[in-house]
Amino acid sequence: MKAAPQSHRLLRFMRLGLSRLTSRSRWFGFLYRIFVYFLLIDLSFVFLYPFIYMVTTSLKTPPDLLDFTIKWIPTSMAWQNYAYGIVGLKYGEHFWNSAQTSAFSVIGQVLACSFVAYGFARIKFPGRETLFMLAMFTLLVPPQTVIIPLFIQYKAMGWMDTFAPIVVPSFFAGGLRGALFIFIFRQLFRNLPWELEDAARVDGCGSFRVYWKIIMPLTTPAVVVTVLLSLVWHWNDYFEPNIYLTSQDKYTLPMMLPRLYESLNETSATHGMETFGLPTVMAATFLVIAPLLLVYLFLQKYFIQGVERTGLVE
Repeated sequence: MKAAPQSHRLLRFMRLGLSRLTSRSRWFGFLYRIFVYFLLIDLSFVFLYPFIYMVTTSLKTPPDLLDFTIKWIPTSMAWQNYAYGIVGLKYGEHFWNSAQTSAFSVIGQVLACSFVAYGFARIKFPGRETLFMLAMFTLLVPPQTVIIPLFIQYKAMGWMDTFAPIVVPSFFAGGLRGALFIFIFRQLFRNLPWELEDAARVDGCGSFRVYWKIIMPLTTPAVVVTVLLSLVWHWNDYFEPNIYLTSQDKYTLPMMLPRLYESLNETSATHGMETFGLPTVMAATFLVIAPLLLVYLFLQKYFIQGVERTGLVE
């Protein structure tokens, strides 16, 4: 008869202890989420600060730029800076140059790098791993170290002052960071089931048809990752176009930015206004990267899925 009250007290004590542990775990979980959000906001501000500075500065007037009390929000929006940037960059003409070189380079790297990666991932041949390691080794070689022999070679081929030195290497799994795209496709190809390929070969498909009809339709994540990364790197590339292109009418948009800055400095010196060109330069810089932002807004969902499925992150 006395054991029953003691058992009830023990049960109440255990329930009280569990409720305290639950409330304490909820409290620690709440604090942990606050810490994570604070850390993410802090890190995102570090990455977004240059972009925010560029946008706010591009909308400032010269008086706002000289006023130290105005940090982020200008007193009036100077949209004419973007009009000056479009005129100074000759935006339509040089946008077309950037679009041509970037688009053809992206197409070449998607086709060539995926084809090479299919050989490394699905076809067994002597020296396969050695060749793959050599291809990965090219990622460690800065392009500046091989630019002189490439310049001599392309000059002998008559490719100087054309888009060929920028575009043609992409169709041979080269170009900017072509080895990285080979790695991306290879990682995805290795995880595909062999039964699909075996069934296609039983039906009479050769290696190329298996690659084009069976494997490639399953590699949309890798294709999206390659398209975005290749587009960003080729669009923003300044080094190689500046070496191979000499006629100003063939310049890409990034190549026009230094010329814009120089012309604005000359105008500022003439009028005695040292800060005259900075908002226009920031507006022109935003105009250069604006196409990339639009492309990413449309493809960001597929890009994140592609990064997860291609093995770039764990």
